Amino acid sequence: MSGSAAPPDCLQGLCAWIDQVPLSRPKRSLTRDLSDGVMVAEIVKHFLPKLVEMHNYVPANSTQQKLSNWATLNRKVFSKLNFQVAEEDVRKLVANSSDVVEPFLSTLREKIEEKLHGKVQRERPSKQTKDLEYYSTGLTQETANMNVPSYGMKLTEQNPMQWGYSSLGRTNQSLYAQLDPQVRLLLEEKEQAVMTLQETVQILQMKIHRLEHLVQLKDLRIEDLTRHLNNPKIRNPDK
Repeated sequence: MSGSAAPPDCLQGLCAWIDQVPLSRPKRSLTRDLSDGVMVAEIVKHFLPKLVEMHNYVPANSTQQKLSNWATLNRKVFSKLNFQVAEEDVRKLVANSSDVVEPFLSTLREKIEEKLHGKVQRERPSKQTKDLEYYSTGLTQETANMNVPSYGMKLTEQNPMQWGYSSLGRTNQSLYAQLDPQVRLLLEEKEQAVMTLQETVQILQMKIHRLEHLVQLKDLRIEDLTRHLNNPKIRNPDK
């Protein structure tokens, strides 16, 4: 990861890229927001949900905890994206140094896009006939038009992901194929996230049904015990 400064248009593009991500904290200074690594984890989680477990990353002001978060990112996340952030660069990021922010974000975006592209290539044969089915439900117009704080330009100007999925769901395959490759990859990643959530919902529903069945069995047992207690012959068998 080089420490050379990126051109202004590159920084603007990186800011617009980050603006796509719903972050847990208000956006203030990019260097400070990156310093504890939590925002980095959220960025990767947004594009590659299965790669990050957010409970591993604690918002921090102390240098020790910030370094711990970055060490976890290097070990559990960046290694799966085929890159590492050098210790010297980690310390600069923790210290809010701006000269490594742009090279780091450029590398991170490149590695995420490589991972997405490889994932889409592997999954495309089984998903090809289903590409448009999941976009009939998604962002409402009200959600799409929300005024979200932005590091870069306004989302209406920079973020194609602001388009409602419902409009994509009603278009034909040719229009979907004509989308910008990066946008298409992002949409397909969203589709995968929706599928994962649907599977989670199904599992939770099965657990609910099982618990309801157990409650019914317990109710039957309570009824049976109550009936026995209220029966004098059972309570006093010798009389």
